[in-house]
Amino acid sequence: MRFVLTALLWIVTTVLLAVAVPAAWAQQNVVDVDGYARLAQNAAADPAVQDAMAAELTSQLVNLASNSGYDTRTELLSAAATGYTRSAAFPGQFATVNRIAHRWMFTDVVQQSDSSGRWVVDLSPMLADSSFQQTLQDYGITAPSSLEVPLTDRASESLRPGQLRQVGRWGPWVSVAATILTGVFALLTLAAARSRGKALAALGVSALMVGAAGWAGLEIGRRYVSNALNNTSGDVRRLADALVGHAIGSLHQYLNLTLAAGGGLVALGVLAAVLGSLRRKSV
Repeated sequence: MRFVLTALLWIVTTVLLAVAVPAAWAQQNVVDVDGYARLAQNAAADPAVQDAMAAELTSQLVNLASNSGYDTRTELLSAAATGYTRSAAFPGQFATVNRIAHRWMFTDVVQQSDSSGRWVVDLSPMLADSSFQQTLQDYGITAPSSLEVPLTDRASESLRPGQLRQVGRWGPWVSVAATILTGVFALLTLAAARSRGKALAALGVSALMVGAAGWAGLEIGRRYVSNALNNTSGDVRRLADALVGHAIGSLHQYLNLTLAAGGGLVALGVLAAVLGSLRRKSV
C-alpha cells in the first residue's frame, strides 16, 4: 500500500512539474510585459532580426519618399535603416515596439488594428531616431506621428485585441500554483517512500522525463507555429521567425536546467541509497 501511495504521488509530481516548467517560462518571458520586452531586446542583437527590421523600414521609407514626390535612391534609405538597426539605440526601441504589440494581445486598452481588422504595429518611434532624421530631411520627408505596419496579411480570428487577456490574468496564478504544488507533492513523495534515496532518484527521473519531453514537444510544436506564421509574409515573416527562434532558445534553457537538476537528483538519490544500504549492513 505504501508503494502504491508513493508511486501515485510520484506520478502527480511528474505531471505537475510538466506543467510548472513551461508555465514558469511563459510567465517570465511571454505573459509578463517586462519579460517579453527583455526577450525582444535580446533578440534585437540577432543579425537576422536586424536585417528583417531594416528591410521593413526601408520599404516604409521608400513609400514615404515616393508620396513626398521625391525620386528616391533605395540603397541610401537601406543604408540608413541598416545603420539604425545595427546601432545601440535599436534594441531598446525594438523592445518598446514589442511592448505595444504585447499590450494589444493581452489587453483591449490599446487598439492596434486597421480598418480591415489586421494586427498592426506603430513603427514611428523608430523613424524618430536621430540616425534617420537627416536622411528623411534630405528627401523632404516629415516623419509621421504614426506609421502603422500590418503584421498579418489578413484579419484573423486568432489575432484580435485582448485575445490573450485571460492568459494575462490567470497566467501568474497558474505558474505560482504549479510550482508550489510540485514542491509539495515532491516532499510528500519523499515522506511516503520507504527509501529516501530511491525516491530522490525517482524525482530526478521525473525531471529528466519532463526535460526530454519538452525538447521533443518543441520540435513538434514548431511545425504548428510555422503554420500559424503563414498568415504573415515578407520581412514580417522573417522577423517573426527570428523572434520565435529566440523564444524557443529561451525555453530550451529552462529545459536544460530541468535536465541538469534531474541528473543531479538521480546522482544524489543513488548516492543516498548506497550509503543507506551500507549503513544498514554495518548495523
